Amino acid sequence: MSLAGTRAVPLLASRPVDRRRFVLLMAAGVLGAAVGRGTAELVEDPPSRSGRQLRPAAATPTQPPGTVPPPLGVVDRLPGEGSRLALTVDDGVSSDVVAAFTDLAADTGLRLTFFPNGCYRSWTDNAPALRPLVESGQVALGNHTWSHPDLRALDDAAVADEIETNRRFLADTFGAGETPFFRPPFGSHDGRVDRIAADCGHPTVAMWNGTLGDDRVLTPGELMASARRWFAAQSITIGHANHATVTTVFNELRALIDERALETVTLADVWAAPH
Repeated sequence: MSLAGTRAVPLLASRPVDRRRFVLLMAAGVLGAAVGRGTAELVEDPPSRSGRQLRPAAATPTQPPGTVPPPLGVVDRLPGEGSRLALTVDDGVSSDVVAAFTDLAADTGLRLTFFPNGCYRSWTDNAPALRPLVESGQVALGNHTWSHPDLRALDDAAVADEIETNRRFLADTFGAGETPFFRPPFGSHDGRVDRIAADCGHPTVAMWNGTLGDDRVLTPGELMASARRWFAAQSITIGHANHATVTTVFNELRALIDERALETVTLADVWAAPH
């Protein structure tokens, strides 16, 4: 990716207004657009994708201490001042790379946010090792759609199907609670896509202001040059679990984080995720 560039019900008059539903409906018209890149590798027998309606939005819970409610709209950096770095990892084309990121988190305590596409076998392959990290909160999850299409090219039903299929996959595979975070494939979204994502329970479009540039094959030197440019305080930096190069520079990436006295956080550490 480049810097230019996963069900509503009627309200009854005799019942109180559902707070979560109200804020999701208010999300319309406030979201932006951006463009990036991605790839696809399908697994066999994906979940059934026909005849589905959007699920009702859940009520917003009390937010944990130290976090704020997830914003309605687009975010591309962490709020306020500080020394936090949100390292986010997309896609999951390679099972070996997903395994390496999982081992890195388990061995070092690094906090990561994954945006999986459920169509990749890597996520089911690595679920036994990754699920405890998700349950502990060290790894957070966001919705990146099931099969990584350009959502702006799909009709409303297909957009909702991509998001809902992946939402169920994350819940079934990792026991993941609800996540407000949605990252559109290729970074490609508009107001229509964002409204559908919000109706599916993801009011926060998680973009980025830094990139490892590893949506394509890089040399270790090229990847580290990107890291030195974009690993900075309050940055949301995007990487990918697609190509092996990143796994060869894990020690250098950790050293850079330490050298700059950055604290890794998940997006859910900063913006509380509903349960």
